[in-house]
Amino acid sequence: MAKKVYDIKPPKLAKKVEKDLKEFFEEEKKVVKRRRKPVAAKKQDRPAWVWISVAGAAALVLVCGVLFFKLPKADVEIWPKTEVLSFEQSITAEKSSTSVDIDESLMPVQYYEVSKTDSQEFQATGNASDEGKASGTITIYNKYDPPTSVTLKNGTHFMSDSGKLFIILQKVVIPAAKKSGSKITPGSVTVKVQAVEGGEGYNIAPSTFSVPGLKGTAYYYSISAESTKDMSGGYAGKIRKVTDDDIQGAKDAMVKKVSDQAKEELKSQIPQGFILIDDAISTKTSDASTATKSGTVAENFTYQATVKASGLAFKKSDLDQFAKDYIVSQMPEGQAMLDSSFKIDYSIESVDISGGKMVLNLTFSSSIYKNVDKNSLAVSLMGKSAGQMSEILKANMGDGLSDVKVKLWPFWVSKSPNSQKNVNIELKF
Repeated sequence: MAKKVYDIKPPKLAKKVEKDLKEFFEEEKKVVKRRRKPVAAKKQDRPAWVWISVAGAAALVLVCGVLFFKLPKADVEIWPKTEVLSFEQSITAEKSSTSVDIDESLMPVQYYEVSKTDSQEFQATGNASDEGKASGTITIYNKYDPPTSVTLKNGTHFMSDSGKLFIILQKVVIPAAKKSGSKITPGSVTVKVQAVEGGEGYNIAPSTFSVPGLKGTAYYYSISAESTKDMSGGYAGKIRKVTDDDIQGAKDAMVKKVSDQAKEELKSQIPQGFILIDDAISTKTSDASTATKSGTVAENFTYQATVKASGLAFKKSDLDQFAKDYIVSQMPEGQAMLDSSFKIDYSIESVDISGGKMVLNLTFSSSIYKNVDKNSLAVSLMGKSAGQMSEILKANMGDGLSDVKVKLWPFWVSKSPNSQKNVNIELKF
């Protein structure tokens, strides 16, 4: 029997199929729900390093983008050729001048003055004898005939029989002798005498004395003297005394010392930035003296001196300005001065300190080079390769260029950036 074919399922079979399909889809929904729950749990349980790694990767990409598009730069080093200009020129510094004048070769100068006083003790070098003089008494006899009194003045010398000289310390009147028949009794007087020199040699024993000043007169043999006791008090010693050389030496030393002090004090008062040349300082001694006179017996003496120091000082910046302005006025057009190579020396030709004027001889020099306009040069180098930049620089500076180096950054950059501020130009010398 042939099999029947239905275009439409019978009702029972259709219901059974519908039921089976419904159960199948409901079972699938349960499976899907069961699968979604652990997936959601996994997303919540991811560790922190995963997120940090993702953020780091994003930041790295951003940085690379900035480096690639925003930070390319070109470093250009240029060595210009230099030429040295040297000059010798004189300039007058005057107190009446108020500013640097290159046309008149003038600049200002300032007058300064100080006064210094000092004193010092010096040692006397002269030798003097501090000798005690022997003294004693003698009796003077007058046996002049015919009898008459004799007067001897103060300071009359008496010589002992040993050759030692003594003097009387006052005027003496010797009474006349008394005569009885042929017998004469001498008049006499006792006086004090002192040795003419110090020293122990005058401590003589009792002696007889004559008067040397009466030699050659009738009184020489009639006037005599004698002592009955030893002379005493004579001794010898050495002491110091001030000499002319001591005073002159003290003066020379003090004038020099105080002059040096005055100069140093003057220099200390010069403002910062000013120059005070030693040859532009003068000193004048207003006082140099001592109260001790030459010949004074003393171990030491004090000497005092007062010295005035004055000078002319100028600003170093004024001197440099004059020299630099002079160089600029003499160098060719289109050239620039290399400040780091500037040198200057100076010396005084003449000076009138009291008049506030001096003339300086200057020797100065500086290197010059072709002027470079960095801004316009940087614009011309934008967007160019290293080779193109070198050619542009050589064409721009011509024989004024000694060497050039171009460095592009980062390493993958092949052309300079199109930003002027990222084209760095540095001059090398």
